[in-house]
Amino acid sequence: MSDASPYTPPKVWTWNKANGGRFANINRPVAGATHDKELPRGKHPLQLYSLGTPNGVKVTVMLEELLALGHTGAEYDAWLVRINEGEQFSSGFVAANPNSKIPALLDYSGGATPQRVFESGAILLYLAEKFGAFLPTDLATRTECLSWLFWQMGSAPYLGGGFGHFYAYAPFKIEYAIDRFAMEVKRELDVLNRRLAESRFIAGDDYTVADIAIWPWYGGMAKGQLYEGGEFLQVQEYTHVIRWADEIAKRPAVRRGRMVNRVMGPLENQLHERHDASDFDTRTQDKLQAPKA
Repeated sequence: MSDASPYTPPKVWTWNKANGGRFANINRPVAGATHDKELPRGKHPLQLYSLGTPNGVKVTVMLEELLALGHTGAEYDAWLVRINEGEQFSSGFVAANPNSKIPALLDYSGGATPQRVFESGAILLYLAEKFGAFLPTDLATRTECLSWLFWQMGSAPYLGGGFGHFYAYAPFKIEYAIDRFAMEVKRELDVLNRRLAESRFIAGDDYTVADIAIWPWYGGMAKGQLYEGGEFLQVQEYTHVIRWADEIAKRPAVRRGRMVNRVMGPLENQLHERHDASDFDTRTQDKLQAPKA
């Protein structure tokens, strides 16, 4: 059954600003800054500019896990970047990430000129190597871990920009697109389910950056927390992924990291900005402003 009139691509594509969809107001076919605004800077060497989406959660979980291990150098300021308002196109943010996507990290520990790190997988790897944690040191297990880390980076666009967009955000439903990406997401979940049937964590017996990268996307999907598509995809079939997702969700650092820069869901699960470990304890409801429309 056809969802829309047949479409014949023109000889030359042109940008239709009124194409609709949830993010139509910020999507554009060019890069660069749209306005001048410097990024704020807090007291810690690590400055994170992010939002509590799955890609943002990866990094805040990683930082909280490092702090839980006693790495005091992993203390950080987490600044909220509202992507629905185009804050990722400020001159300051573009300088930190030319691709204008969250998260972006600036590390001032080496001096006045910071090391910029962008792309969530690159940030995880940078932090793992900087602090010597959550990345195996023997070649075989390290290779397995990195294989799964890069699997996530290559696979998640099918879940987010593919299934998530056409199932939840597109201005109208397209059967072919939803079927195509639903099939791929289910295949990816099956890949993980088969792996986790033989392994406690993704890379083996130990919790690594591979788990931290994959959990916010596929753990969330397996628990029916992304795009409200759990029933549609019958996620309860992936029992090993659910077991793994539940185990990781119980980790205190994961619970803290998931709150940082979060602007959705119950207010008690949101910490819009994080500048000190005490923020988790001292925050009150009157400090939590409702997200802007």
